[in-house]
Amino acid sequence: MENIVQKLITIIFHDSIVIYNTAIPAYLIKLLVLAVLAFLVHLFTTRVLLPFIRVISRKGKKTDVKNAIFKGNILKRFFHLLPAAIISTGLPMVMEENHAIYVLLSKALSLYYILIVLAVFDAFLNLFYDIYEERINSKKVGFTGIIQALKVVAVIIAVIMAISVLADKSPVFLLSGLGAFTAILMLIFRDPILGLVASVQLSAMDLIRKGDWIDIPKHEADGQVVDITLTTVKVRNWDMTFTAIPAHELIAFSFKNWRGMFESGGRRIKRSFRFSSRSLRFLTNEEIEALRKIKLLRPYIEQKTAEIESFNNTCFSADDMTAQVNGRRLTNIGTYRAYCDAYLRNHPGINKNMIIMVRQLNPTEFGLPIEIYAFTSEVAWAAYENTQSDIFDHLLAIIPEFGLEIYQR
Repeated sequence: MENIVQKLITIIFHDSIVIYNTAIPAYLIKLLVLAVLAFLVHLFTTRVLLPFIRVISRKGKKTDVKNAIFKGNILKRFFHLLPAAIISTGLPMVMEENHAIYVLLSKALSLYYILIVLAVFDAFLNLFYDIYEERINSKKVGFTGIIQALKVVAVIIAVIMAISVLADKSPVFLLSGLGAFTAILMLIFRDPILGLVASVQLSAMDLIRKGDWIDIPKHEADGQVVDITLTTVKVRNWDMTFTAIPAHELIAFSFKNWRGMFESGGRRIKRSFRFSSRSLRFLTNEEIEALRKIKLLRPYIEQKTAEIESFNNTCFSADDMTAQVNGRRLTNIGTYRAYCDAYLRNHPGINKNMIIMVRQLNPTEFGLPIEIYAFTSEVAWAAYENTQSDIFDHLLAIIPEFGLEIYQR
């Protein structure tokens, strides 16, 4: 491509310009022709070549990559390099390298190259981000902060390169002098630098993703992450308000991420109710026979009564069993706990692959607490609350069947 351009410019400029008694230098006319040629190439690439490429690409199979390429204008930005390449190639043929205008135009072209390369790099990062966002697993790792950090680094590098071009100094020389401005840079760019470090840590350790539900009491934030930038994390709270949190504070302070609960497929139920201690007692034979009719309790009562009868016959005589304190007996609270356990294990809304437990807590002046510990198979808030309410509606309503009373002041 460069050889073709050189031949074309040589043909145009080879002894073909004649100045008739005018004070206009010949190189200015040559520069004008060179600029017109670059402009025509720019028109051809943007008005003819780029639309042609778009038409050709539409004929094939539509993909996320194609859509992202044209959406981000990466080709359009890249084609801006062609006019600059034509001027750079033809400029040595127009004037001497030590000419003041040549030096000025060379610096302008260098700055233009830096700007276009920066624009192309920015478009490439946008292309990568758009393609990644279209993927199914895009929420697993948040790249927004990393993309913004790379853009900031690219801008800093571009500024250093531009200053080196204007000052005719090597970039290494400029970098060596930045040590004196470190304190000032740290003060000015404190939040971006802290945000950059935090974004890398958050992404590397997979602590937070877009769409996660987090709880940060310090900032009164309790909701879904809707955006993660270089410096802030935007949270839409449960009441539809928004909270912006500095990204580095998610590393410096603790927060709760509910993603693990959503991914596990189970949401925890951990609730207790208190029984009046005065209602706790042994079950009579008539009560045992009545409870035996409950289908969920029948296996427990048959197994437990056989176990108790065997133990009592071995360790106690008939006379000993006349006193209730001797031997083992079924209690109403123990039988109720067994019923709760069986009910939870047979409930369709309970996740059977996770722990299911009904336990006693320490008795207090407010009675004996019985705690239900299980996980629902639905993790959505509304479905979870409905399942939990249905379970406790039933467990509370059946309490009188066991001769128990809920404690209430």
